[in-house]
Amino acid sequence: MNKGKYLGLVMVLAMTLTLIVGVSAQEMKVIHTGVGMVGGDPESIDPNLNEASQGNNIIRTMYIGLTTQDEETGDVVPGLATDWSQSEDGLTWTFNMIHDIPWAKYNADTDTVEQVMDEAGNPRYVTANDVVYSWKRVLDPATASTYAYVPAEFVVNGTAVMAGEASVDDLAVKAVDDYTFEITAPEAVGFATNIYGLWMVNPVPQWAIEECGDSWTEADCMPSYGPFVLKDWSHDESITVVKNPFWPGTDYVPQAQADEVVFHFLDPQTQFAEYQADTLDAINPPIEELDRIKSDAVLSQELSIGTNPCTYYIGINAEKPVVGESVHLRRALSYAVDRQSIVDNVTKGGQIPAQWFSRPGLNAAPTLETNPDLGAKFDVAKAQEELTLALDELGVASAADIPTITLAYNDSSGHAAIMQAIQQMWSTELGITVQLDPRDPSTYFSSLSEDAPQLYRSGWCQDYPDADNFLRGVFRSDSQQNDPNFVNADFDALVDEARLATDTEERRALYAQAEEILSVDQVGMIPIYWYTAVQMTKPYIERTYSVVNREAYENWNITQ
Repeated sequence: MNKGKYLGLVMVLAMTLTLIVGVSAQEMKVIHTGVGMVGGDPESIDPNLNEASQGNNIIRTMYIGLTTQDEETGDVVPGLATDWSQSEDGLTWTFNMIHDIPWAKYNADTDTVEQVMDEAGNPRYVTANDVVYSWKRVLDPATASTYAYVPAEFVVNGTAVMAGEASVDDLAVKAVDDYTFEITAPEAVGFATNIYGLWMVNPVPQWAIEECGDSWTEADCMPSYGPFVLKDWSHDESITVVKNPFWPGTDYVPQAQADEVVFHFLDPQTQFAEYQADTLDAINPPIEELDRIKSDAVLSQELSIGTNPCTYYIGINAEKPVVGESVHLRRALSYAVDRQSIVDNVTKGGQIPAQWFSRPGLNAAPTLETNPDLGAKFDVAKAQEELTLALDELGVASAADIPTITLAYNDSSGHAAIMQAIQQMWSTELGITVQLDPRDPSTYFSSLSEDAPQLYRSGWCQDYPDADNFLRGVFRSDSQQNDPNFVNADFDALVDEARLATDTEERRALYAQAEEILSVDQVGMIPIYWYTAVQMTKPYIERTYSVVNREAYENWNITQ
């Protein structure tokens, strides 16, 4: 991945904490951000339950995994673990954890962050037992984690536990001692260290979850241990995290420089208005304002466009009428999308027209240099040829006779503009009428998991920097993220083989074959574009820029 750029040099001062159990705020540096946020609450900030990037951006401030990703390179680096080792057969991993990191919690009565004490009055430290508990909780069917399928394949008995066919005690996870965690996988996979650091298996506090139940993520209960702790959750408005003085800081995850970060749940247009009013410090600007921003002498200097490992696409529910009945109709719809026009005339943020699903730059993913002719491109002649075949397949005389097709999207001005452009392309090139269905952003993705509509807008961002995360992780027939109900045995076999291969070019070739099945042969989805990170930041904010779709707010500072 391309390396991000610093707006200013981050200087980290080590803080020695001796016999301190609470730290009061002084001359508060408060950062107000809308980056990665949408209108309405995140669906969850429980690490074991979260499945969307909005929640993950908040979780990342409070919880750190055994490993983490360098935000500027995407490389796996130490998180809670100082180091790790692998057995000769490649199956068992042993992680040595940092000692004596206390669980901490904000006390609203004293306006301080305090260490959490146990029943005997001793500090509770983050230990290997907390990691074991998290693995058991996320894979327990009773937890109903929609992301459990990811770690399940990287621990012995994981899939059996997730399916309710084995006990959580059968998982091959073990606390060798308080600060040594051991896990055994059923297969040797080269990118396993990325998996073992993902948010859904971050240490979580068993005692708090048992005491507070489903409300443990509210500010009056939720402890954490990372650079920040939860201070306030004003539902549907904002979440505030406050600096945790007990996070010791490491070479890769330093202590926070700002005192607080406030995440505002606003749509891009409202973010932009607040930014202009100087009440927000960093935002994702609305696409419809980009021409104005670029031409403005001041605003253009505050705009940044960088790498973002995500793909924007339209999902197609294979089990729904019309679109699920005709592969030729699906091809016609895909060929009729002028992706270059969308990025040039609608999104205007340097996005790249996507021909397939897995974002180039991921390990082993096809690239436009290695596979220039792969996937789907705008081609009106092919679109109309496929439409003719679709009419025969559906048994109708003309495009006007095709039953109504609905295209859903999470409602925002940006998504609306893109969906309207695509709707017009389908009308102009094919004569097909598609009805748009804007939906509540705060519940949009959970609604897709429950019952995806015929067509729907979606996006996928890397959880770990490998093509496996996109192809096998989303579209394998048994994936919990497979909202389109895409099923193809050849596709499954290719991504399974690629997962275990050790040669990168061999893996890339296998993934290219799988992409052709997904985007052309069967058309399980319609790729639209590969994202860029389009942000605006006030000049007094000193920050880094992430290439992994999760901001490291501990590196942000206010310089005035």
